[in-house]
Amino acid sequence: MSSALGPFADSPTAAAHYAAKLAVETDASDVWAARQAGEVFHLVDVRGQAAWDQGHAVGALHIPRQQLAERVGELGEGIPVVVYCWSPGCNGGAKGALELARLGVPVKEMLGGFEYWAREGYPVEAASGPLDYETDKLTNVV
Repeated sequence: MSSALGPFADSPTAAAHYAAKLAVETDASDVWAARQAGEVFHLVDVRGQAAWDQGHAVGALHIPRQQLAERVGELGEGIPVVVYCWSPGCNGGAKGALELARLGVPVKEMLGGFEYWAREGYPVEAASGPLDYETDKLTNVV
């Protein structure tokens, strides 16, 4: 009998796929937990200046994607990097992660980007100062 879902991978194939995926991706809640635990890494916003000025994760570094290669030295050798862009509808984070990986930087992309960082209620600021976003009860269940 045929299934609209198609075939399922065997368990070893699925496990290898998801382990590889988790090695290169993270999410806002895991980034926040790592910060709270004192883990050493850079959170890098790869969006343009106007987007950064409108709002970004508190404590993030701003290195627009087009400047990553020339500014990679600012990140310090061997320090892991988590990159983000706007949201799931933006591939700037993936492009930034690819650029950093090619430069030899240990890197992960933060899924959901700035949108989910803000929606989950983590600290946000703009060029004008702190911003207060209402936590989305569907994304950050207490």
